[in-house]
Amino acid sequence: MKVLLADDDAERAGAIARILAADAGLRVVRLKPGESLADAVVSLAPDVVLVDMARPDRDALDGIRQVVALNPRPVVLFVDEDDPTFMEEAISAGVSSYNAIGMPPPDVKPILRAAVALFRRHQQAQDDLKHAQGRLQERAIIDRAKALLIKQRRLSEPDAYKWLRRTAMSSARRIIDVANELIRDMEGSAG
Repeated sequence: MKVLLADDDAERAGAIARILAADAGLRVVRLKPGESLADAVVSLAPDVVLVDMARPDRDALDGIRQVVALNPRPVVLFVDEDDPTFMEEAISAGVSSYNAIGMPPPDVKPILRAAVALFRRHQQAQDDLKHAQGRLQERAIIDRAKALLIKQRRLSEPDAYKWLRRTAMSSARRIIDVANELIRDMEGSAG
C-alpha cells in the first residue's frame, strides 16, 4: 500500500514515516514543499493520503476537498488537538478518519488500514446507490413507454410489456433502449 504523507512539520513527518517504513507492506511517499495535495495525488497515485496538521487549518480542507472531488482516496487526518467543529468540517470535506494525537505519534498502521476499509465500503455503497438509481430511472422509462402503448394501442399492461420485450429481443437491443425510442417516436409525433 502506497501512503502519501503530507505534513509541514519535518520532525513529526519523519517520526510517522519511520513508523510506517517499519512495515514492509507500506511504501511512504512525501508531499514536496509547495506542491498541492491534489497535484501530489495525481502524480503519485497513493492508496491512502495521510495529512498531519499541528493546528487545524481550514485552507488545508480545501486541498482535501479537491482530492475527494477529483481523485477520491481515503484520507486520514491527524491533528494535535481535538476540535469538534473542525472535525465535522473535516469529515464533511471527505476525511475518512479523523484522529487527535500528540507526540510521539502512535502506530498509525491500524488507523490507515481502517480508513482504507471504511473508504472502500463507502465507495461500494455509493456505487450500489448509483446502480439502484439507474435501475429506478430505467423502470420509470419502461413504465412510461408501457403507459403510451396502453393508451395509444389499447394494450393491457402485460401485453404492453410483452410488446417491449419482444421488440427488444427481435432487434437484439435492451428493453430500455426500445422504450426510449418508443417514447421519442410517440411523443414526437403527438407534438
